[in-house]
Order: sequence, then structure tokens, then C-alpha cells
Amino acid sequence: MIEEFIASWPLFGDTYLAAWCVAALLSLVGVYVVARDQIFLGAAVAQASTLGTAVAIRLQGITVIHALQSDALTFLLAVTASIATALLSARPSGPGRESPEAVIGWVFLAGGSLPVLLLAHNPQGIEEVHRILFSSILGASRGDLVLFALLLLITVAGIVKLRDRIILFAMDPEMAGAIGMPVRRWAIGLAIWLGVSVGLSIHTAGMLYSFGCLVLPALIARRLCRNVRPMFVVAPAVGVGTAVVAFVVANRMDWPPAQLTIALLCALLTAVWGTGFLRHFLHDRRHSRG
Repeated sequence: MIEEFIASWPLFGDTYLAAWCVAALLSLVGVYVVARDQIFLGAAVAQASTLGTAVAIRLQGITVIHALQSDALTFLLAVTASIATALLSARPSGPGRESPEAVIGWVFLAGGSLPVLLLAHNPQGIEEVHRILFSSILGASRGDLVLFALLLLITVAGIVKLRDRIILFAMDPEMAGAIGMPVRRWAIGLAIWLGVSVGLSIHTAGMLYSFGCLVLPALIARRLCRNVRPMFVVAPAVGVGTAVVAFVVANRMDWPPAQLTIALLCALLTAVWGTGFLRHFLHDRRHSRG
């Protein structure tokens, strides 16, 4: 199995590395999302990116727009839609305004329905939307690898320098404001970080792989760690480790690697949940007997 995977490296090496960089990047971002209990926001950002891609494909039929590079336009609108959705979550609620949760729910549903309607009579566009929704990482290029390696390095450097502030803002924004942190700026900055990471990832790896790598490793890490700080190490280790195993197995079994990665992460989270439930059950039994 390992030998077959190594033999495939000259052809798919860039794809493998790009996928693992995406897994590491989104696992780190996911710690912030999970710490704030905003998992549904991750799904909405992913759906919004799909809508941005659909709008870009539709606009390419316009003569003025057609002169632009299609990939550049798709990248731009996908990331813009993701950032806009993430910024909506950072918008303070107030009288006469819908709650951020309601707006995010609207974005999720609009992002799930409008792409298909916009491209209903565009077979190539529908195929691209399906590729995004069902995830296909095998088309990742050397450029994708460089992009996500750079994003990962920037993210790691930022977390190393600002980890305690990120944790404080995620867990207790009121306390963060009380000690002098510019809470509004932090909310906007972290929303942009989330939007850029998810928007770019979805364009390359698809929604299933991106959303799964965003939330599942962080959820697993939350069950394994006593506090948020070690989650920034455990989550990417779980995400990348699972992706490596999945890609090796998928190569041997001729299975889609993105789907296998998410299936294994789901199985691992189920096992962690089951272990926690069993531990609490045994503890309660011992306590009741005592």
C-alpha cells in the first residue's frame, strides 16, 4: 500500500501536499470557530463561497466580464462572498436588526439554492458547482500548494504571536474589551481570516472537504484537551494525520480521498464521543454505588 502511494507521488505529489496544507490551515482556523461555538457559521461561509463561484460563472457570459480571467474572477467572488458572510457574524446586533444567527441561516439557505438556479441552463457551470459541493481535491496544482503553504505559514506565525488574545476573544469577548483589546477590530480581522481561508479552500478542495477539515478536527481536539490552548496543536495533528492515512488508503482502494478523509474524521469523532460517554457512564455507576 505504501509503495503504491509513493509510486503515485510524481503525478499527484503537489495535490497531496496542497490537500494536507488545506487540512492543517482549516484545522487551525476551526479551533477559533469551535471555541466560539459558531460551527454553523462555517457551513454558511462554505455555502456563500459556492454562491460566489456560481455568480462568477454566470457573469462570464457577459461580454465585458468575459475579458477577465475566469479563474481570477471565480477566486475573487468566492472569497468575497466568504468574507462578507464571516463579517456578518461579527456585526453587532441591535434594535431593528436581525440577529447574526438569523442572517447566517439565510446565507446558508440562499447559498444552497441559488447556485443551482443561476446555472440551471449551464451544464459546465452545474458541473463546477457539483464539483465544489462534493469535493474533488485531485485537480490541485503547484500554484495551489504554494498559496496554501503561504497561508498556513502566516496563520501559524499569527497564532504563535497572538494565541492568548485569540483565545480570550473567542471565549470571553467582554473580558477582552475590558482589558483594552479593540474588540470590534478583532472581530473584523478574525472574520476576514476565516473568510479568506474557507473561500480559497473551497475553490480548490470543495465544500465537503473544506467544511469537514474546518470543524471535525477541532471538535475532536475539544474532547481530547482540557482547554483551548493545546487544541491549536492537537487539531492540525488530527486533521493532517487523518488526511495522510485517508489519501494512502484511497490511492490503494481507488476511492475519492476527500470523502474518505471526512468519513474517517467522522468515525474518529464518533469514537471520541463514545469514549467520553462510556467514561461518564462508568463514573456515574461508581458514584451511585458509593
